[in-house]
Amino acid sequence: MVEQPDVQRLDDAAVEPRLARLDAVLGQLEQTPGRTAELALEAVELLTGVYGEALARVTDLAAASPPALDRLTGDELLRHLLLLHRIHPDPVERRVAGAVDDLRPQLRAQGAEIALVGVRDEVATISVSASSCGAAALRDLVREQVLTFAPELSAVDVVAPAAAPALIPVATLWQRPDGSRSGPAAGDRMPQAAGPLTPGGTA
Repeated sequence: MVEQPDVQRLDDAAVEPRLARLDAVLGQLEQTPGRTAELALEAVELLTGVYGEALARVTDLAAASPPALDRLTGDELLRHLLLLHRIHPDPVERRVAGAVDDLRPQLRAQGAEIALVGVRDEVATISVSASSCGAAALRDLVREQVLTFAPELSAVDVVAPAAAPALIPVATLWQRPDGSRSGPAAGDRMPQAAGPLTPGGTA
């Protein structure tokens, strides 16, 4: 039996600089004139398409096992590639909710709260309660994180939480529009509940 050679695996820390370098190289190729650069970009595009199809088939197979699919979509690198190829199986609302959940501990550490209001017409609305100090930076952080999880969104609106409804004083419930009281006067006694009925039917 022929032994398979050991393949070097990359952790997330090693993948990130490689992705950055890939973006830089592709940017240089796009700025390079000539047929050679055009062929190189075409090769990258074709290879990306084939890899995207392979990843889509893996996702289809994993769909038969929800735990396996959750592990697939929970991996940072795979999530990035699924989003890149626009084949992520989770609906946009679920991905936005996941982004909000990931941000919540970080924002709470800064004294802020975050909640998903909703997603409609490719716009996600997120409520963030924060003091004026650093509020702009928090809004930028929320937008960046949400768009990372759902790049197909056209916008992310970060709004202040809705104000809680004001409590109505009980005294105003007895107030008529003309200012007079419609209920019992302050010194009046409320009617007492009747006592228990006797076997004869009287209290």
